[in-house]
Amino acid sequence: MTKFVFVTGGVVSSLGKGIAAASLAAILESRGLKVTLLKLDPYINVDPGTMSPFQHGEVFVTEDGAETDLDLGHYERFITAKMRKSNNFTTGQIYDSVIRKERRGEYLGKTVQVIPHITNEIQTFIERGAAACFGGQTDVAICEIGGTVGDIESLPFLEAARQMSLRKPRNDTAFIHLTLVPYIASAGELKTKPTQHSVQKLREIGIIPTALLCRADRLIPAEEISKISLFANMREDAVISVWDADTIYKIPQMLHEQGLDEIICNELNLNPPPADLSVWSNLVYRMENPKYHINIGMVGKYMDLTESYKSLIEALRHAGIHNETQVNIRYVDSELLEHGDIASIEGLDAILVPGGFGVRGTEGKIAAISHARQQRIPYLGICLGMQLAVIEFARNVAGFREANSTEFNSDVEHKVVALITEWKNSDGKVQLRDDQSDLGGTMRLGSQKCPVSPGTLASEIYGAEVNERHRHRYEVNNEYVPQLEAAGMIISARTPTENLPEMMELPQSLHPWFFGVQFHPEFTSTPRDGHPLFSAFVKAAKAYSFQKNLNKESV
Repeated sequence: MTKFVFVTGGVVSSLGKGIAAASLAAILESRGLKVTLLKLDPYINVDPGTMSPFQHGEVFVTEDGAETDLDLGHYERFITAKMRKSNNFTTGQIYDSVIRKERRGEYLGKTVQVIPHITNEIQTFIERGAAACFGGQTDVAICEIGGTVGDIESLPFLEAARQMSLRKPRNDTAFIHLTLVPYIASAGELKTKPTQHSVQKLREIGIIPTALLCRADRLIPAEEISKISLFANMREDAVISVWDADTIYKIPQMLHEQGLDEIICNELNLNPPPADLSVWSNLVYRMENPKYHINIGMVGKYMDLTESYKSLIEALRHAGIHNETQVNIRYVDSELLEHGDIASIEGLDAILVPGGFGVRGTEGKIAAISHARQQRIPYLGICLGMQLAVIEFARNVAGFREANSTEFNSDVEHKVVALITEWKNSDGKVQLRDDQSDLGGTMRLGSQKCPVSPGTLASEIYGAEVNERHRHRYEVNNEYVPQLEAAGMIISARTPTENLPEMMELPQSLHPWFFGVQFHPEFTSTPRDGHPLFSAFVKAAKAYSFQKNLNKESV
């Protein structure tokens, strides 16, 4: 029978509940337990797919095509279990499900209320998510409840968790509460009162935490730990200091050394083998002892909020770890490049243009791509980054000077990138096969396998087949592919049914390493294994940096 650990937060958001939950999961997994994680989001949106990155940060895409909270990316980076649509649900999904049941008459004419109907539905979603992994044989499901204790919107989730703790057998549930212990500079001390009030609020709801994780910018001294223990009515060994670390991959060891996994195992009446965190200590050692240093420019329009590119940033770090290289990322606002000022991308060892939506900043990204192509700087384009690379090549090499995407200009003459429904033959009719009729109006989401052309850079990286996750609507227009290929571009992978370009590259004769992918490889990168594409990109940047330094020395 699956055991459940609920992770709640207090005082303020963004304390790191997701990292804490994922780190605990990593420790429990290292002890031989089958662990999955769930994220319960209290907002009414059905999913974060339509939310601004400034509002919600990155949208993480699962293998089965769900647009989910970015914490699911942390979950997959810390444990081996793959997340699914059922691992993330929102208030919007809960209410939608309950209303549909009410309309079908499943409540037999009863008055539908928050308690018990909404809270029962939350519990159903939690148990369904836990059962979706390991063929229903999950040992521990760690459930992170979004928001903070005291928020009106999260009350139904907290109430559902409280009810589960009563309904389940004894020792089948545990609660971890994450709070803030701020350092007040003017007073020169840490303040425990916010944590005391947060625990008090949680206890008013009827939840007594098994362990208390206290976030601070420094190690919390024993005196403050003792004070928190006294006023929060908790054992001292259950009050755990979680201080700021220079890498999130130190957190599992930090929590383990303070006995969090043992506290939870005792509460859940589990007796697994001792933890083996050598994989994490080895990763941290390699991260802190690099042999090489490179500078990669990430050109985007959400540079003020790097959470928008969380998986991508981590994927570059993973590649650095596995290449004994410190990857320094220079975040470049694409709008600054739109007027020809390329100073912000000079001196880089590689340039990356990530995914995105909307016209703002696209010409700046194209300017960066053009600079990378002409100066033979390693380039990687992801999703929109590939589409813009195709547009840049079409304009400046293939001769289609007015080439663009209909996402940015619906009246453009050369629709090099467009919705499939916008592709037309010379007679003006829409060029569609029967199996393509729905693709133009919907997002292409989730994993898709594609064969890779032999003898290409793509085949060196991926082998004979690629299987990556997607999140986009617009596609490279197949009508222009023959002309692009005649000008030198290589389409090195296509979707098997729609024949849509999945990867593009330039031959060695035109560029040493110029590559674009329609999918999002960052979603499948982990610190344990890295990712072949990002590893190849970092290696190319290392080679460019080495040659650049040689040229400087010779001069």
